[in-house]
Amino acid sequence: MADLSLITPIEYLKGVGPQKADVLKKELQIFTIGDLLQYYPFRYIDRTKFHKIRQLHSDLIGAQVLGRLIQLQEVGEKKAKRLVGIFKDDTGSMELVWFQSIQWLKKSLQVGSAYIIYGKPTEFNGQISITHPEIELYNNQEKKIGNMTMQPVYSSTEKLKKFNLDTKGIQRLQQTALEIVYRTLRETLPDYLVSKHSLIPYPQALLSIHFPQNVNDLNAAIRRMKFEELFFIQLRLLRNKQLNTQKY
Repeated sequence: MADLSLITPIEYLKGVGPQKADVLKKELQIFTIGDLLQYYPFRYIDRTKFHKIRQLHSDLIGAQVLGRLIQLQEVGEKKAKRLVGIFKDDTGSMELVWFQSIQWLKKSLQVGSAYIIYGKPTEFNGQISITHPEIELYNNQEKKIGNMTMQPVYSSTEKLKKFNLDTKGIQRLQQTALEIVYRTLRETLPDYLVSKHSLIPYPQALLSIHFPQNVNDLNAAIRRMKFEELFFIQLRLLRNKQLNTQKY
């Protein structure tokens, strides 16, 4: 791969190009590879835990299910238009419902294929459904860094999704960026602070914030990043105070 750095414009990252770069800049203010790597997941899915459809209920915050998409149809008109899929495993079936990106989903989803879905179950008239589930083809999972069990989930928008920049698309870009620049990343805090507060090194923290191997790795990365954020806020405040003092 090319020798790129954190200040490299995002369009030069493999898998981006001018069109995707333009929408990343407009939607997420991502202009460089460094900006991309500072766009952190907002939550994580434990890929080792699955529910069966018969175990789903509306009290669950979220659930991951492995099953097969056996039917997909567009129903309703105008504002009531939606895409409804029937999702089945060996314990039962449920509905998957989408109100947005219908045409893109109709082209992307394959009836008869196995998928992993994640979302918040709801129940109506005894029927379980998930609205706007995250969905990925089970037999087409990309190679992941290490032996990842915690899957990052990134915020996206309808415009980004039209360019295949949903959470999975952003995850692929993060993986590509890290594979390119990881060996050039340097520590950003003084060594004595890292040692004194038992912080993990910056490169390891950045890798683990995007692709944690487990909950302990994730917690260590979050602790490191929060410490760094507070440190540089305090440093800026101190410098501003010194500048103001010099003025007088």
